[in-house]
Amino acid sequence: MGPAGLAVAADPVVVIVAAIAFGVAIGLAIGALGGGGSVIAVPILVYVLGQDVHEATTASLVVVTAGAVAGGLGHAREGNVCWRHAGAFAAAALPGVVAGTVLGDVVGASTLLVAFAFVMLVAAAATWWKVGMDADAVAPHPACPPLRLGRNLLAGLTVGVMTGFFGVGGGFLVVPTLAIFLALTMRLAVGTSLAIITATSVMGLVAHLLAGRGLDLEVTGAMAAACVAGALAGSALAARLPERRLGRSFASLVTVLAIYLLVSAAFFGGPPAP
Repeated sequence: MGPAGLAVAADPVVVIVAAIAFGVAIGLAIGALGGGGSVIAVPILVYVLGQDVHEATTASLVVVTAGAVAGGLGHAREGNVCWRHAGAFAAAALPGVVAGTVLGDVVGASTLLVAFAFVMLVAAAATWWKVGMDADAVAPHPACPPLRLGRNLLAGLTVGVMTGFFGVGGGFLVVPTLAIFLALTMRLAVGTSLAIITATSVMGLVAHLLAGRGLDLEVTGAMAAACVAGALAGSALAARLPERRLGRSFASLVTVLAIYLLVSAAFFGGPPAP
């Protein structure tokens, strides 16, 4: 059992069924909101499926990559991906992913999750503020803003460090960064985020595997396959949501999960020992 008393039974069938159910939910978040998949996957893998933090962060990268590819295809068909922004952002993220992975190996598991939660709260607040400034009615295919290379590179490097450090695809940071720092509309930020998450998650996964991180292939595979199905449904849902509701749904999801991580660390002893 996990520290919060939520871990599922040790029966492999129960674990796989739970992984599939949660995978669908993770995919819906990724496809509809352009991120949040890892911030759901990491606590579920740790507290519900009983994995240690480092194994869970590696598995989350596999799951998020699968969901980001599936959800991103839907957004790309709608013209909601700014490819030049995505390319510059992802290229700058590579050295950050390597540095963040090395740093994550020397930080305690409880400290890692608490820091993760505080970063999530900042990102959620920034997103809520941003969409409060925007109108709900927007053009169905808004134009991508001009590429500001310096800003893209700085943003990509910063998110790359977070991706390696926390073991996440970075969507919960990429979406507000694109919307606030790089001036994309929320809908474009969601679509472009999925292209970036695909690249940064693959980078992060390679770095984690080279660092010797373990991976439960059966559980991870089941969750990833379910995540693909959820992401396809989520990307279709996103096309029907107004900008403000889209952004505030993202911010609310991240806030709830951050509070859960903080409560778990404060009152239930943090994550299980490796």
